[in-house]
Amino acid sequence: MKRITRRLVLLGPIGVIAAGGVGLWAGFNRIQDSTPDAHGMESALIGRRVPGFALPGQGTDRGFTTAEMETTGRPVLLNFFASWCAPCAAETPVLMGLRHAGVPIFGIAFKDKPDATDAFLRQHGDPYTRIDRDESGGLEDAFDLDGVPETYLIDKAGIVRWRWVGQLRQDVVDRTLTPLLKRLG
Repeated sequence: MKRITRRLVLLGPIGVIAAGGVGLWAGFNRIQDSTPDAHGMESALIGRRVPGFALPGQGTDRGFTTAEMETTGRPVLLNFFASWCAPCAAETPVLMGLRHAGVPIFGIAFKDKPDATDAFLRQHGDPYTRIDRDESGGLEDAFDLDGVPETYLIDKAGIVRWRWVGQLRQDVVDRTLTPLLKRLG
């Protein structure tokens, strides 16, 4: 009996620590599982025309205007990204998949230098149909940016239909974006 009591006294704290670790792990996973819904944030822009802007292009033939986003005849994604942004690099494969599926993606290199943007695109891939540069961050207020990456779905009439704050992941594309793209066709 003494031996069992001694083992329980010695193993008790280990059990408490293990149970606490399992509880923390479960709580963290619950937070992660709820994250996608937290990123599909409302915006004052939803249901409104995309703000007009004139920015320099990333390279001589890469720039675009808001009017050019409307000439594609289909919905487009407008993605704000930066070379210094780890989630931007992580979402590049998802954006590449969308581009290969025929979705036009217009990018805005936000608060970034042209050379850094070029290096980022060489290293991680270039999913963009066209790219503008916003080195000063002048579009931050017009788009109510929370940071980068941030992605907007704009319909073929130039109306903002959806906003995603943070890294765009495949589960979000499958669950939310693909149905929207099909509906807006």
